Amino acid sequence: MIKKKLTVMVTMLVAFLLQTTVFRHLALSDVVPNLMLVVTVSYAYLRGRTSGILVGLVCGLMLDMGYESVVGLCGLALMSIGFFVGFCKKFYFRNGLILPIILITVSDLLYGLYYYIVAFLIRAKTHFGFYFIHRILPEIIYTALVGVVYYYLIVIIEKRITTNRRREEEGF
Repeated sequence: MIKKKLTVMVTMLVAFLLQTTVFRHLALSDVVPNLMLVVTVSYAYLRGRTSGILVGLVCGLMLDMGYESVVGLCGLALMSIGFFVGFCKKFYFRNGLILPIILITVSDLLYGLYYYIVAFLIRAKTHFGFYFIHRILPEIIYTALVGVVYYYLIVIIEKRITTNRRREEEGF
């Protein structure tokens, strides 16, 4: 149990550090993949709604503290995404990558729309077409591409934890 929680915390920390340091230098057209969203969607899909909510809230608050001037906006968005993606745990396929990538893509689209509404539309900046083409769409593509690799790593870690836990319970 402690290993699972510690693994989630380390995964979130690594994703945050990668997103804020390494991928800042690998930005394509000033867009960085949203690894915190990938972590939220991955754990919500693998473990369900409760994990999705908790991981989403922590990931969002980490982003808020690192970037945003208003604490809680990203936390609320990622927590909501984690809750809704958690419903898809019923459709979990062990070796399938198509549904997680679709979930990551749709979640990033919703995150981008939410961010546009909160950050720009409320201030009467209505250049949605420009924002969509230059910010949302490149981030969706970049996040989906990097998300495949990061999701696959999370699945490998989860399988290893689960098999080690079963071995310990059986007495090996």
